Amino acid sequence: MTRSLAFEMFRYTMILLAVAVTLIPILWIASMAFKPIPEWQATGAELTWWPKAPTLDNFRFVFGVSNSDLIVALDRTVLKPILASFLSAGIGTVIAMTAGTAAAYGLSRFGSGGNLPLALVRLFPPMAVTTPVMIMWAFFNMTDTWWGLALVYGIVTLPLASWLMKTFFDDMAREIEEAALVEGCSRTRVFWRITLPMMRAPLASAVLFVFILNWSDYLTALLLTTREWVTISVYMASLSSSMTGQLYGAKVALGLMAAVPPVVLGVLIQKHLVRGLTFGALKQ
Repeated sequence: MTRSLAFEMFRYTMILLAVAVTLIPILWIASMAFKPIPEWQATGAELTWWPKAPTLDNFRFVFGVSNSDLIVALDRTVLKPILASFLSAGIGTVIAMTAGTAAAYGLSRFGSGGNLPLALVRLFPPMAVTTPVMIMWAFFNMTDTWWGLALVYGIVTLPLASWLMKTFFDDMAREIEEAALVEGCSRTRVFWRITLPMMRAPLASAVLFVFILNWSDYLTALLLTTREWVTISVYMASLSSSMTGQLYGAKVALGLMAAVPPVVLGVLIQKHLVRGLTFGALKQ
């Protein structure tokens, strides 16, 4: 066996090991979501990888369909938390990307905003300002509302959106914009007609990153929503019973459903995603 062949075998073995370590939690969640209560409450040798009697009871339960096996009645179904997550994460992403794209264009083309690296702004922990935001939101009656949470998401993810888009704008050739300006186009028309259409791929990848951050948030939603507009992550943490303990089957079923929107969004923009992630990589 040659040295190069041994190295290739070792490399592929490590790749397969990394893939296996990554997929094991996903497979375990997918398996547990279809297990009846005796199986996901099992311990030790009774645990099995695959459900012996697959069931949809965990999914029926979170949607409010009667299920005596779980021995607990929900005070609400998952429908409103799903709506709250879509509204807050979606509108928060729109706010962050709209303001972030405009700010990034100004920073990249005009040098406005000084020389403070946006990466340092992103490193500032959002939880450091959560307490003052809670007080402010309570004063304006914005707590426990989807639009109040959406506004916080838009503000918190704005530095990331600006940082990503500025990087993409910096990598974009300016000669096309300069040619359009010489031909008499205004700066605004150049931005809308030339720059933004050329930035579709980077914009798509930035939207996906920002949406995933907003969609998967737990702590901010926990502090700013209490009852009416809790998100999926907060609702998932509340699934428990005094008789059966943590409702792991219902939680993993809900977790499996919560993973669908980011995956679907990634599939819808996949033709732009790879190009967006490698935008400017070949720039000399």
